[in-house]
Amino acid sequence: MEDKDIYAKELDVAVRVVHMACSLCRRVQERVVSTRGDQVKSKDDDSPVTVADWSVQAAVSWILSTNFGCENVSIVAEEDVQTLSNSESSGLLAAVVNTVNECLGEAPKYGLQSPKRALNTQEILEAISRCNSTGGRTGRHWVLDPVDGTLGFVRGDQYAVALSLLEEGKVVIGVLGCPNYPMKKEWLKYHHRYYETMSKLSPTSDTWEKGCVMYARRGTGKAWMQPLIYGDQKLEWPNSARLLQVSSINDPALATFCEPVEKANSNHSFTAGLANSMGLKKKPLRVYSMVKYAAIARGDAEIFMKFARAGYKEKIWDHAAGVVIVEEAGGVVTDAGGRPLDFSKGVYLEGLDRGIIVCSGPSLHEKIVGAVYASWDSSNL
Repeated sequence: MEDKDIYAKELDVAVRVVHMACSLCRRVQERVVSTRGDQVKSKDDDSPVTVADWSVQAAVSWILSTNFGCENVSIVAEEDVQTLSNSESSGLLAAVVNTVNECLGEAPKYGLQSPKRALNTQEILEAISRCNSTGGRTGRHWVLDPVDGTLGFVRGDQYAVALSLLEEGKVVIGVLGCPNYPMKKEWLKYHHRYYETMSKLSPTSDTWEKGCVMYARRGTGKAWMQPLIYGDQKLEWPNSARLLQVSSINDPALATFCEPVEKANSNHSFTAGLANSMGLKKKPLRVYSMVKYAAIARGDAEIFMKFARAGYKEKIWDHAAGVVIVEEAGGVVTDAGGRPLDFSKGVYLEGLDRGIIVCSGPSLHEKIVGAVYASWDSSNL
C-alpha cells in the first residue's frame, strides 16, 4: 500500500510556489498588455517570451533549491538566459531582477521563505540557468513551464503556470495555476478581457470569480482546486481546496471539445472532421495553454484533442502537470493510438502516436480513438 505521506513536502512546496508565481504573472500581465514592446522578446523560433517567463523560472528555481538543496534539485524548464544576457536586453534584465525580488519578498504570504537580502543580477541568472536538466527515465526531475500559453498571456487572455515532478520517468505530482480561469464555465468561450469588463458591470460577491490552482498526486484518485488569493490575503492551504471531478457526459452530441488556438502546431481541419464523424455538435472551445486540461479536470469540457502538424514535437512541460490532474480527477489521457504518454525520454514526448486525446471518461475516449483510425488515411497530416 502506498505511503499517504509520500511526496507530501514536494506537493506542499509546489502548490505554494505556483500560487506565488501566479501573483507575479498577474502583475506582469497588466504591464505587458499596456506596454507590450518593453516586456516581450522573440526567441529563435519567433515565439514570444516575457519578463514573466524568466521571472517565474528564477523564483521557482530559487524556492525549490532553498527547500530541497541545489545539489538535489534537477529542473527541466523552457527558458534559458541567452536572450536575457544580450547587451541590448539590459532593460529587460533589470525588469526581471526587480520582478523576481518583488515576488520573493512576498514569499512568506504563501508560507515560503524569502531571501535574507535582495538577489543580485548574477544570482538570478544562475537560478534561471540551473533549470537545464533534460529529465529522463532515472532520478527525480521537476518540470516547469513558467508561462504556458505566452501568446494568450501577451494578449491579455488565458495562460497557465505548470509545475510537475517526475520520478523515474513517471509524473507523480502536477500543479497547474490558471490566473484568468473564470469560475463560470460559460465565460471560457469569451476573451478574458470581455469577461472582466462584464463582471465589473455586474459585480457579485463570489470570491471564486476567477483564478485557481489545481493539483494532484499520482495514485490518490483525487485532484483538488483552490482559489487564488488577492490583496493582503494569506494562503490558507489546504483548507481552501475543493475536489475536482470530470464530467459524466458521454454522449458526443452533448460534449464540449477543446483544442489549441494556434494553427501553427494544431490541425484544426482534421479535428473538425473528427468532430463531425463522431457527432459532436458544439463549436470547438479554442483556449490557450494547459487551461484546456483544467477545463477537462473541472468538468467544464469533455474532450481535448491535439494533432500537431508534421515536424512539430510536443514538449513534456506542455502536458505533464495537466495529465496527472486530469487522470486523478477521473479522466483519460493517451496518444491517438490509445497509449499512455511517455515522459521518460527527455524534453520531448518521443514516440507519440499521431496526437494527444484527453477525455472525461473511457466511453468518449474509445469513440475518438476509433474515429482517428477511421479518418487518418484520408487526412492531410
